Amino acid sequence: MVPTEILAEQHTQSLKAMLEPSGVKVALLTSSVKGKKRKELLQMLESGELDLLIGTHALIQDEVNFRNLGLVITDEQHRFGVEQRRILREKGTNPDVLFMTATPIPRTLAITVFGEMDVSTIDEMPAGRKAIETYWAKHQMLDRILTFVEKELKKGRQAYVICPLIEESEKLDSLQNVLDVHAMLTQYFANRYKVGLMHGRLPADEKEEVMEQFSANEAQILVSTTVVEVGVNVPNATVMVIYDAERFGLSQLHQLRGRVGRGSDQSFCILLADPKTEVGKERMKIMTETNDGFALSEKDLELRGPGDFFGKKQSGLPEFKVADMVHDYRTLEVARMDAAKLIASQSFWHSPEYAPLRDYLEGTGVFTGEKLD
Repeated sequence: MVPTEILAEQHTQSLKAMLEPSGVKVALLTSSVKGKKRKELLQMLESGELDLLIGTHALIQDEVNFRNLGLVITDEQHRFGVEQRRILREKGTNPDVLFMTATPIPRTLAITVFGEMDVSTIDEMPAGRKAIETYWAKHQMLDRILTFVEKELKKGRQAYVICPLIEESEKLDSLQNVLDVHAMLTQYFANRYKVGLMHGRLPADEKEEVMEQFSANEAQILVSTTVVEVGVNVPNATVMVIYDAERFGLSQLHQLRGRVGRGSDQSFCILLADPKTEVGKERMKIMTETNDGFALSEKDLELRGPGDFFGKKQSGLPEFKVADMVHDYRTLEVARMDAAKLIASQSFWHSPEYAPLRDYLEGTGVFTGEKLD
């Protein structure tokens, strides 16, 4: 399960190329698959004719039934809610589960949220890749930035330009939107380079056509919202320009930056921002200083604070009465390991010494009997 149709289609193409020669049947299910085709696909899935189904939130609809679901993979898992991930998992009988994300989770948060899981971290760059050079520029430097972009395009490279909005907003009239920026760049690069347009309101077939053009270098510049934040892989793209970068979180900026630097050529990320606060300036500064997503996620948590990080709408996350999530993560990690060791011991379940703690935990619903929930 993946969050966007673009990513679902890319995964389907890749996995078909890898697995279908071995006789593995791979299919794609999104909201764009309708009518007779959808009905046939769901019948094949329920009968077991399909081996691997890749899809978006369409996978967790009631009418989607697997004959024998053994493995659930949720890619870009941070884009899904806890309930959505649970629904997919429960379409099988105790299947193996793999959560994947390229958005670094602060170590402190990983300890508390994924404490019961085995966590693997890939923190090395693929062979032949170069670190992306990141620069923070003010909006009045746009002419110089466009000159730099054209210099890269002349080398045969490509560029992304990201905006926070699709169209003009009365409430946010100071922010750039993709429609205006696309019109401006189309005029600026007229008769020299083609400028593509991508945003979430485009029909699926138009999105696919735009991405195919950009992947084939038929369009040299792609103006987009954050719909390209995940899963888009165009190794020839070497420049990422992000308008109003202060409007994005550090992890999201890191994700967007990761759309370039996917080939062997030097890549660049330019943050166009005029932050008004000291925290905003610090966030831009830290982006230019490191490509380490884990360092960025810790810094983001430190700057915003855990209350803002979780938000009032998020539920199920513990509130610490003593520990500071940022500075006390080593203590939290040791405490979690000690707790796991204690629960696994016989003395915890049978010794009178631990009776008050057992009663308390059973009362709070953390576990029932001898089974952890």
